[in-house]
Amino acid sequence: MAREFQRGHKARISDLTAGTDLYVGVQISGPGLTFDISCFGLDADERLSDDRYFVFFNQPKSPEEAIQLLGAQAGDTESFRVTLDSIPPQIQKLSFTATIDGAGQMSQIAPGYIRIVAGGQEVARYAFNGSEFSTERAVMLGDFYLKDVWRFAAVGQGFDGGLEALLKNFGGQVLEEETPAEPQPQAGAAPGFAPPAQTSAPPAFGVPTGPASTPAPAPAPQPAAQGFAPPPGATPPPAPAPQVHSAPTVVAPMTPPGGVSVPPPAPAPAPSYGGQPQPSYGQPPQQQPPYGQGAPGQTAPLPPGYGQPPVPQAPTPPPGYGQQAPYGVPQAGPQAASQAPGVAGALQQFKETPTGQRWTQQNKKLVRVDLGIGGQPVLARQGSMVLYQGKVDFSYKGAGFTGRIVGNATGQEMQLMRCTGQGQVFLAENSTMLHPIELQGDGICVSAENVLAFDEGLQYEVRRIEGHGIPGGALFTMQFTGTGTIVVKTHGTPVVLPVTPTTFADCNAVVAWSAASQVVVSSQVRMRRNAYPGDSGESVNLQFRGAPGNFIVVQPYEI
Repeated sequence: MAREFQRGHKARISDLTAGTDLYVGVQISGPGLTFDISCFGLDADERLSDDRYFVFFNQPKSPEEAIQLLGAQAGDTESFRVTLDSIPPQIQKLSFTATIDGAGQMSQIAPGYIRIVAGGQEVARYAFNGSEFSTERAVMLGDFYLKDVWRFAAVGQGFDGGLEALLKNFGGQVLEEETPAEPQPQAGAAPGFAPPAQTSAPPAFGVPTGPASTPAPAPAPQPAAQGFAPPPGATPPPAPAPQVHSAPTVVAPMTPPGGVSVPPPAPAPAPSYGGQPQPSYGQPPQQQPPYGQGAPGQTAPLPPGYGQPPVPQAPTPPPGYGQQAPYGVPQAGPQAASQAPGVAGALQQFKETPTGQRWTQQNKKLVRVDLGIGGQPVLARQGSMVLYQGKVDFSYKGAGFTGRIVGNATGQEMQLMRCTGQGQVFLAENSTMLHPIELQGDGICVSAENVLAFDEGLQYEVRRIEGHGIPGGALFTMQFTGTGTIVVKTHGTPVVLPVTPTTFADCNAVVAWSAASQVVVSSQVRMRRNAYPGDSGESVNLQFRGAPGNFIVVQPYEI
């Protein structure tokens, strides 16, 4: 029985079938619509780095024939043959797409599917219909991707633009239009590896296991093939897949409060065994003369134990004893001496950081706002003030009757206080990490749970995210636009990722995203090992899509 997939579901190919010679069928149709169905062979960066692995009507197979376009058969609009163990290691993903040739929209398509057949049996099917799309002219149906083993993902993501826009999205180049090659006439009988002509029978690869039968002649683009089904033995494992998001994480340099300090001269290196000084960390070791030889004009001393005692060395004072170790370097001893004696010296590194700006981040979990700069009040979460200096007034910021109704209904209610006057206010909450974000006429979507404070001049409203199969039928978030600063709080260090054609995030872990991104709700039910009474185990994912430059922010924590 075929396994039914929903959008966003993934599975290992080995969990579906033990074979690696697969048939992929796509059925898509619509009144008055013509479709181009293609397969993109992508590298580890999800780019079409080799045009020979763009398999479509003008290029029906890859160089080693691991990916072949078979044409319409067995009720499928288009079909492919994929031999996973023959795909070269530089190809890490196969993306099967459908685009409209001419006018039309994906919302006009009839119910369709993409399916996987192995050994004559349908093992996976992902069904879709036009109600899932709107004005898109292309759709990414499903992916085979390599992540230690080959896996299948039901994508179902619409894409604005036609085949050319999709090609550019994968990094390909659009050449001048050429006259397409004449399609080869279909032979009277289907090739031996093709699925039967009737719709009910699933495709079958390889020679039947029953009595010997004569395979029908193959079509012109491909020679007749027999017995290409995978051997009964174990197939060699595919090459391990590199990480797609392999860009190094940019770490901010550790800078002491008040600017960059110049480290004092390094202390004398500790003696090593035999009286030879150890090289400093990060410096190449000095070349030592061979045993029994010394430098020119000198006699090399014998090592200890060869008729002479080791030369006693004076102990090297640890850093902090009359000198200060460089900032950020671990101090020697259990308690290192501070830069200056007394309490003031011990707390020197925690002094306030003046910058002359309106918003200043004192440390990762504390932010300061100077109300005298900019001349506009600040709205902050009630109870987030930990210290203030100067003449500052705090007042309750009500949302009004309509705002309270909307906040209660959507879960995006914020209990705010209004900070006015001339002075500095220090804000924090529950030791969460704070991130001031400056908006310059653009926008950002943030859950109300992750907002600590913002300039009163910013406009904000509750934004509805439509979805199917979730309680209430929708999710909500706050959208901030205008010019000003908003302080976002996270549990732990967040990660910012660009929006790609296949970007999914847990709605309980996502913090924010660019306002220009399109968000689609993808719900799926998961069985949890520890199910508590009253817990449905339902999880909701958000699928993001948008033009280059859009982003999402995810925290290592689920609310």
